Amino acid sequence: MKLATYKDGSRDGQLVVVSRDLSMAHYATGIATRLQQVLDDWNFLSPQLQDLYETLNQGKARHAFAFDPKMCMAPLPRAYQWADGSAYINHVELVRAARNAEVPATYYTDPLMYQGGSDDFIGPMDDVVCASEAHGIDFEAEIAVITGDVPMSSTPEQALEGIRLVMIANDVSLRNLIPAELGKGFGFFQSKPATAFSPVAVTLDELGSAWDQGRVNLTLQSTWNGRKVGMCEAGPEMTFHFGQLIAHMCKTRNVRAGSIVGSGTVSNKGTQEHGRKTWPKGYSCIAEKRAIETILDGQPSTDFMKYGDTIRIEMKGLDGQSLFGAIDQTIAAPAPADA
Repeated sequence: MKLATYKDGSRDGQLVVVSRDLSMAHYATGIATRLQQVLDDWNFLSPQLQDLYETLNQGKARHAFAFDPKMCMAPLPRAYQWADGSAYINHVELVRAARNAEVPATYYTDPLMYQGGSDDFIGPMDDVVCASEAHGIDFEAEIAVITGDVPMSSTPEQALEGIRLVMIANDVSLRNLIPAELGKGFGFFQSKPATAFSPVAVTLDELGSAWDQGRVNLTLQSTWNGRKVGMCEAGPEMTFHFGQLIAHMCKTRNVRAGSIVGSGTVSNKGTQEHGRKTWPKGYSCIAEKRAIETILDGQPSTDFMKYGDTIRIEMKGLDGQSLFGAIDQTIAAPAPADA
């Protein structure tokens, strides 16, 4: 099934069930008003939502209405936890190669992960408001999952059983703030503003055979200012699958229902063509493009995002139709302070 959260003036919105083709929706009010309620009582409430989903897809839901992604908040507008990994080691290799730094051997066996802000997510078509262009505004196209309860010390295989929903994300980064923060040795904070998620979150069965033991074998598309810059394959080069990422999280503590786990920037390796390396799949963040330029030409030539820039992130299913709906956003300056 496919679930979304509609804006209603509150912090947590109203839970709606969305048809498979993303054309129609139905409020889930008679079953649950918030997605977190469903995650807390999944075994009881999700079958009821599934019944409503099937009725909606059959065209028999009496109070259905046209689905409007502009009305969507993040599927889970605020969460108990947002932990973002760096599951695509090629991304780490590129960024480090650009500054002539080696990748530590442990990065290939132990996932990188940081804990981001989960109190204020933004909707898929909301503006990305950034305090200054000088901060180096970047998008990051990712996949994310929402968990149920996962006990401490779960194995990767056990952790996979805790995945409830899948979505895509724009993990906005302020690149020019990152070096100083990492230099303190305590990780990201100001350099990671509010994250955006797709209009809908979907259950694993919606992915069909594309869901393969914690990986999504589909193409993640990134379109910057109307130009397609990334057609990255999300499955084959994901070094750590979602079960491994979640097991990393719960090594020493429980992971509770309503936790969101990100894959990190989806990234594919380059190929050698005519004596020069190229990256035919493109990129899922500008930092990676700049790293490629530095490797090839000695310096980056692509600027970070400016106010008015647009970013669209989307993934299509095996049937060629949009699976989660699109993240489609504009970079914006803060509203002027009242005089």
